[in-house]
Amino acid sequence: MNENKFFVHPNAIVETDNIGAKTRIWAFAHVLKNVSIGEDCNLCDYVFVEGGVSIGNRVTIKNGISLWEGVSIEDDVFLGPNCVFTNDMFPRSKAHHAEYEKTLLKKGASVGANATILCGITLGSYCLIGAGAVVTRDVPDFACMVGSPAKILYWISKTGERLNFDKENLAADSAGNKYKLIVNTEEKISEKVVELK
Repeated sequence: MNENKFFVHPNAIVETDNIGAKTRIWAFAHVLKNVSIGEDCNLCDYVFVEGGVSIGNRVTIKNGISLWEGVSIEDDVFLGPNCVFTNDMFPRSKAHHAEYEKTLLKKGASVGANATILCGITLGSYCLIGAGAVVTRDVPDFACMVGSPAKILYWISKTGERLNFDKENLAADSAGNKYKLIVNTEEKISEKVVELK
């Protein structure tokens, strides 16, 4: 640990000092300038973070992941090994944009190994993206997405359990969190799950 209370492996290149306490950055990672990283994060080997990326608190970024300008990650997000992010829908060599597509990963979202997340979308809170899935549109809160293109397989709780709804469209997880399935909303999706307070 250094005086700032975060750890950088000697074989990592870190060009920002905007890093929270207890964050660990491991070997062969490269973090550019103008990156914000919260507290108690773990950036594993061979992670690349481009300028303009924002990473919240308690985020886990497993090996071999590149985060490009335009990606914002909220607290408690998990990124599985070698998952892929993009920031340009129409890429061309040597074509640089003044601004890149924005991608938002909301609190508690998890992305499985080798999943691909197209740019310009939002992954909802506590959603789960299955390994190898290709996500091409916004993902609702608590949705478990699989396939290519990814579709909702079922709904999942904050604790990572499959939600089984009763006749009143209510469910609970082992931690006592309660949820309601709302059917036929007027939004872009026909169903969504909300946590009951």
